[in-house]
Amino acid sequence: MDPRPPESRKRKLRTFRHLDPESIAHPWDVQALRTLKRVPGLDLLVRKVMEYGLERILYLENIADNVRVTEAMYPKLLRSLRWGCQILGVDEPELYVTVDPVPNAYTYGHTKPFIVLTSGLLDLLDEQELFFTIGHELGHIRFSHVLYTVLAENLKIVLEAVGRATLGLGQLVGISLALPLFDWRRKAELSCDRAGLICVQDPDVPIRVFMKLAGGSDTNAAMSQAEFMRQIRDYEDANESWLNKAYTIAMTAFRTHPYPIMRAKHLDEWIRSGDYASLTGLELETDTSNEP
Repeated sequence: MDPRPPESRKRKLRTFRHLDPESIAHPWDVQALRTLKRVPGLDLLVRKVMEYGLERILYLENIADNVRVTEAMYPKLLRSLRWGCQILGVDEPELYVTVDPVPNAYTYGHTKPFIVLTSGLLDLLDEQELFFTIGHELGHIRFSHVLYTVLAENLKIVLEAVGRATLGLGQLVGISLALPLFDWRRKAELSCDRAGLICVQDPDVPIRVFMKLAGGSDTNAAMSQAEFMRQIRDYEDANESWLNKAYTIAMTAFRTHPYPIMRAKHLDEWIRSGDYASLTGLELETDTSNEP
């Protein structure tokens, strides 16, 4: 059986198992990670994550509360997962679906990673869009993001434990760590959007995903991709002033993801710059000029 999602079977998807992750990574992600690694006490906190078994706790909670994707349970999602693993050269993680009306996807687990999709996401996205999302999550594994993601999810618990062991040092470390950790986490998403595009190999698909995440509609006839691309340009113009940039930083400081419009903007820039095509050797099959 062909493991590719139906629309992808019209095209011959290429695999990139040996593509250097650093060549794909968004420059903001690379710089933010360097900044994060320079934070004093980071190594201690990471050790505590592993010592307290927080990764294992997350896994047990997940397997007890969600549905695992198998050949008999959401088989189309399993085929997309396996094809994404082939393209990116990632060992197959477990994939789960959880009941949650909010469209979301996330990847946890450093030594044994697993991916979770919410039921709201399955209701919102079509099969190709879910393939992009799965590719995005596989990107977190390919880029070795997951250890720091586990730290971010358990920062409060770890800081309390370190504080008890170090007579309050953990609280001081937390103040210096929280902002760069969340800053890196948002910027890491931009790299994973690139991984998702490399999986789906159709630039229109991720733009549709961002449009739906922003607008919440699963009816293609009700939304115009050309209008959404124009909105990206409006966002660029509005964000030019230093005041708007300051407000943007304040509004996003503790978000786990960038705004969908920003994600669309950065991926569109990567495509239009020619870097996506030169890196992958993939010719664009769709018009990315943003004209209606």
